[in-house]
Amino acid sequence: MSSVAFPFECCHYSCTFSTFGFSNKTHSNASYVDRADPDLPICLEQTVLVWIPLGFLWLCAPHHLISLCKRTTKKRMSKLYLCKQVMHTTRHPTNHSGRYDKKFKSLFIDVAHHLLYISHPSQLPHAHNYLSFQGKVSDVPRFCLFYISFGLELVALVLSAVADISPEDKEHMKKNPEKAATFLSRITFNFISSLVVKGYKRPLVQEDMWDLKDIDTTDHISQVFSSNMKTELDAARVRYQKKLQKRASSKRDKAQKEDFHDGMSNGLGKGVSQDVLMMVRETFLHVCSLCLQSEDYPNSWLVPTIYKSFKWILIESAFFKLVQDALSFVSPQILKLMIAFTEDKTSYAWVGYMYAILLLLVAVLQSLCLQQYFQRCFVLGMQVRTAIMAAVYKKALVVSNDTRKESTVGETVNLISADAQRFNDVTNFIHLLWSCPLQIIISIAFLWIELGPSVLAGLAVMVLMVPINGLIANKIENMKFKDDRLKVMNEMLNGIKVSILKLYAWEPSFQAQAEGIREKELKVMKKFSYLSSVSTFFFTCAPALVSLASFAVFVSVSPDNVLTPEKAFTSISLFNILRFPLAMLPMLIASIVQTTVSKKRLEKFLSGEDIEAGAVQHDSSFKTAVSVCDGTFAWERDAEPLLKNVSLEIKPGQLVAVVGAVGSGKSSLISALLGEMHSTKGFINIQGSIAYVPQQAWIQNATLKDNVLFGSPNDERRFKEVIKACALEPDLELLPGGALTEIGEKGINLSGGQKQRVSLARAAYSQADIYLLDDPLSAVDAHVGKHLFENVIGPKGILQNKTRILVTHGVSFLPHVDEIVVLVDGVVSEVGSYSSLRASGGAFSEFLDTYAKEQRTRTRSESGNYSLPVTAGELTEQITVRSLSVKKTEKADDLTKGQKLIEKEAMETGRVKFSVFLQYMRAMGWGYTTMAFVVYFIQNIAFVGQNLWLSEWTNDAVVYVNETYPSSLRDLRVGVFGALGLAQGLFVFLGTLILVNANIAASRILHERLLKNMMRVPMIFFDTTPIGRVVNRFAKDIFTIDEAIPNSLRSWILCLLGVLGTLFVICLATPFFTIVLVPLAIIYYFVQRFYVATSRQLRRLDSVSRSPIYSHFGETVSGLTVIRAYNHQERFLKHNEITIDENVKSVYPWIVSNRWLAIRLEFLGNLVVFFSCLFAVISRDSIDSGIVGLSISYALNVTQTLNWLVRMTSELETNIVAVERVSEYIEIENEAEWVTDTRPPKDWPEAGRLQFENYKVRYRPGLDLVLHGITCDIGSAEKIGIVGRTGAGKSSLTNCLFRIIEAAEGRILIDGIDIAKLGLHDLRSNLTIIPQDPVLFCGTLRMNLDPFDKFSDEDVWKVLELSHLKDFAAGLKEGLQHEVSEGGENLSVGQRQLLCLARALLRKSRILILDEATAAVDLETDNLIQNTIRKEFSSCTVLTIAHRLHSIMDSSRVMVLDAGRIVEFDTPQNLLSNKGHFYAMAKDAGITQQDSSTAL
Repeated sequence: MSSVAFPFECCHYSCTFSTFGFSNKTHSNASYVDRADPDLPICLEQTVLVWIPLGFLWLCAPHHLISLCKRTTKKRMSKLYLCKQVMHTTRHPTNHSGRYDKKFKSLFIDVAHHLLYISHPSQLPHAHNYLSFQGKVSDVPRFCLFYISFGLELVALVLSAVADISPEDKEHMKKNPEKAATFLSRITFNFISSLVVKGYKRPLVQEDMWDLKDIDTTDHISQVFSSNMKTELDAARVRYQKKLQKRASSKRDKAQKEDFHDGMSNGLGKGVSQDVLMMVRETFLHVCSLCLQSEDYPNSWLVPTIYKSFKWILIESAFFKLVQDALSFVSPQILKLMIAFTEDKTSYAWVGYMYAILLLLVAVLQSLCLQQYFQRCFVLGMQVRTAIMAAVYKKALVVSNDTRKESTVGETVNLISADAQRFNDVTNFIHLLWSCPLQIIISIAFLWIELGPSVLAGLAVMVLMVPINGLIANKIENMKFKDDRLKVMNEMLNGIKVSILKLYAWEPSFQAQAEGIREKELKVMKKFSYLSSVSTFFFTCAPALVSLASFAVFVSVSPDNVLTPEKAFTSISLFNILRFPLAMLPMLIASIVQTTVSKKRLEKFLSGEDIEAGAVQHDSSFKTAVSVCDGTFAWERDAEPLLKNVSLEIKPGQLVAVVGAVGSGKSSLISALLGEMHSTKGFINIQGSIAYVPQQAWIQNATLKDNVLFGSPNDERRFKEVIKACALEPDLELLPGGALTEIGEKGINLSGGQKQRVSLARAAYSQADIYLLDDPLSAVDAHVGKHLFENVIGPKGILQNKTRILVTHGVSFLPHVDEIVVLVDGVVSEVGSYSSLRASGGAFSEFLDTYAKEQRTRTRSESGNYSLPVTAGELTEQITVRSLSVKKTEKADDLTKGQKLIEKEAMETGRVKFSVFLQYMRAMGWGYTTMAFVVYFIQNIAFVGQNLWLSEWTNDAVVYVNETYPSSLRDLRVGVFGALGLAQGLFVFLGTLILVNANIAASRILHERLLKNMMRVPMIFFDTTPIGRVVNRFAKDIFTIDEAIPNSLRSWILCLLGVLGTLFVICLATPFFTIVLVPLAIIYYFVQRFYVATSRQLRRLDSVSRSPIYSHFGETVSGLTVIRAYNHQERFLKHNEITIDENVKSVYPWIVSNRWLAIRLEFLGNLVVFFSCLFAVISRDSIDSGIVGLSISYALNVTQTLNWLVRMTSELETNIVAVERVSEYIEIENEAEWVTDTRPPKDWPEAGRLQFENYKVRYRPGLDLVLHGITCDIGSAEKIGIVGRTGAGKSSLTNCLFRIIEAAEGRILIDGIDIAKLGLHDLRSNLTIIPQDPVLFCGTLRMNLDPFDKFSDEDVWKVLELSHLKDFAAGLKEGLQHEVSEGGENLSVGQRQLLCLARALLRKSRILILDEATAAVDLETDNLIQNTIRKEFSSCTVLTIAHRLHSIMDSSRVMVLDAGRIVEFDTPQNLLSNKGHFYAMAKDAGITQQDSSTAL
């Protein structure tokens, strides 16, 4: 309709007040209402009724006119628009130009018009007469026209509420229906109905989720939050510095006074000596450092940041809450009038109907405001959580090593899971901080009106209960144990992922450690729950005790004070309003206390020191590519420098080698060049971009191609060139999906050498200017290393024109580099070319002379034959057969299947199985469950009984209307009322205590089973499951079982019983109500079922989409150095934002679906109120006013209880999904038993004899065999070398020895005992392996060597001496108690490898397996390890998997494997003489028969 012509119509209406001749009424205004057929006074008709629509119009007109002026889109006609115009023209023929109505803007104008029409004084008499006509119609045409006109007005009003959507908006609507939702659709949340229906018909999937609105995206929220955080954090840092200065200054003044006093007393007389001044200065510095230690971070800035970022949504929600609170006090006043109406039998019936309608309208308006408030609060919580998660991730990318050391990956993951969630939860109800006190104050004010000063007695009871909050506020911190448990779990799962825990049979030690922390966590939880139970008791009693005190004092003060139904039930309604703030305040305070702990943790992490931005300069005026000028570097600000006075000049295009012993600072130099170390002196200048290959390759859980491209554009020609140069072509042929094969977490399905080559390929593909290569050739065979050097790194490689800094232990490459940097104990001892350093006769020359023979063996083919013809099979070492045991087939679908290693997380669909509920109840204990339900049932009987007793009490007012109220009856009424109130509290307390114990028992059992099963699942599970997914079970799901389910269960039981009690009372009061109860129950059931189906699935999607956030976060933290080196922080930030957005996509619809349900349930509840009022009016002659009061006050309460019941039903079903997810992992099939009835002899294996009898194995049923009938006999103390081409089965053989994979056929005997009949721990604890990747755990040095404390300190020191670590350990401040950081990051890779050797020496079993244990150490350390193994394990059977043939040339025999079969098995000399497989491999590696004789 036209908004331009409309104001004139309004003027027309306002000018013609008396058109139809109804203005000449002579009745007084009072007479209009004081009759059975009421009417409105004429003055009201001619003033207020006209002003309301006009006021509405003028208020909304500016908003509408602004939108019209802004509109630039081309005007079009739509069907809906034409329909509206027809309706409008039918009513008032005018001319209009066609256009689309935008959303609900035109609704303002139309509503004003229709209100004006309907309420116009000229229409009212007609409306009144025609709508309530009785008998014959005198003016039929006017009668018909009125109804037609009135009908058209109503149709037009309905049409005006429907949005006229443009084609552009329709496109948006498909992606997000909310964007084009109408006003009515928004206030009733109808726009989500399509998703709710879809969720009911079939389980929702992630693809069904809508696009987010721009303001809800992580990108937008993060930008707003970051800018506000910067301002607040800067201000907090200034405050913090001032505080430090002030404290230091006061300490300094105090010290000066003391020193002056001492000086005077020692006769120093005038002045203070220089020594004293020096002492004061030192004291000042010491105090400063102490201050820094005690309060080492700026605080009190996070909450202001959150407020500034989300203040508008906070203000909006506060407004809706205020209106809702105000409306909640209107209902008791209408109830008061209603009771008065039922008591006064002379009042007209229409008054009762009017009160019923008024109650309905107030309740509907209250519902609308409440849901808008909740919607905004929950969206606010979601946005705060998103902001915190994004901020923590952003911080993790720039955090300094000092801050990184303070928190492990597990603790940091806790920040984005538990702590961010706490902020989410507390912001949902943050307005209750002011709303609860406000409701309490207003309630007391109204109660004062009803009961007078007697209410002070009730108030005194409330004030006495406030100290109980103090108990809650002193909540013991539980997050510390949660952190510790997750830290241990992270390490444990990482340890299992790389097989270490299983190979060493260390699971029980770590399991006991996790269970110990869990017990402490549960103990704290139990203590807090008991405190909460006491609090619950007091606050359940609170309304009963407050009402008891008030009523008792009221009737006792004066015999004239009689408790009438009017007073009692108005008061009861007010006490019911009081119940909510009294119950919520303690919960809110407890929640705020918990969130305060999270706030401190977040503030500490987010305000931590960033990596030094200016640590590495990029000044283009330097002529060198890399310049280090007198640099001294340390890992931490206050630590001892690792690199001292380093000066280096590296020209563009140079190849520079960095050599030195283990721990000399080679990797530290690379880290310093990357800006990862703290610079205490000097500077670094680097020109150009950097590519970095770390010593331990970091591989992402992505396809192999994605790992190589690493965010760079895809150039197929360059990709193939790099793949060929990095010797990855043969691997791609063997991998099931080629370059598109998915690589598991931490590169689980690649061998060490393959990971390193992928890492090198990533660097080569990046086309950077400077390449920092931290020993990339250590993990590969000599001939593969040679190929990589020649084709990638060396003078003729694809990087020949780039600047390369290569850390290496390979002497053979040194003659081909431009310059060599020799490091000794963190100092550059020599720099120069190979020939000049060789001629100088220095330390480097001696080093080379000592290992000349080693060099000859490795570089036999250097002179004249540098480029070896290398075949595809030789270039790659073994690929872990896990990724290869896929049946080769030409079918494309099988190929695609092979590409995918990490399967999509399994997700249950449909209703949660009843068996899951039963499982949780079994875990709780049937006794506890039954007792809790019975106790709560009795409590509900007491509640209903108390109110029925009150109803009887109020009826005494009618009985003793003109008589003195007997004091004995008064005492009886007060006594029974009080006893029933106290009984409620006691039973709730008892029920809560029973449930607490039951829930703690369930938490303990489920965590225990989950942990126990995770320790026992086979390795194949960890190959295909990201750790983040498992951590999610131990973090979010266990958190839900610990904290969310107990609350949901208790609330559900109380709500269910509350609703049943309410309906019972209403039916008792007005039996008519049973007629409406059945249809209401049916509607309720269907709404609830629709909602629960959708809500449950959205919750599951939320859980599933959280795992990638944690996985990506963990992956980022572990590869932080690589990400920063390549300067890819922005790309990873974007990926994190996408991952969080995917999660929010399922969280937001869940929030809206809650409101969708709540608004519908509240409307149902409002109908319950309306019908209970209606039936009370209808049957007012036959029922007592006390019963009416009871019925309606209960009905007023049912809306909230009904809503909570469905919320709790849904929440319980939603939260029980955590039990379902935990059960899924509890039920995973286990590997064999750890200990069986067949136990080996005490000193087994005594001889160490190994026999394989027709041994066949496959990784999973249905896959090809990887070992085909291995038969061999290995004698006691034999030294066996195992060699073979790629995929020959070398790793499978060792995995079979430890039963990581089980036999398909045949058997293995050790000293005549079949290992298949032994328990896994009996077997594994009696074998020893030194793995290729050294894995260490958080804890002491001693714990890493001997987690079960089986050995004495002397034994430990002895093995440290044998493994050449005694000097290092003795030099540490804490010695054996030295804390090893997560993953052993505070030790060099070589030191970690030596610690693994020490582990093996400590176990000293008769069978030792070496999986290329010396790959990461320099020649000197390699020699030491080999000598130690030869000497200490001389009486043991040793199996060595060889990647470098020189290391097994002194073996007793060599086993050559090919395609899972033994093709040769003899002494090295015989094999070389036979000129078979082994001879060909030896020839390629430059080994001759003469070398073999020398080695032996």
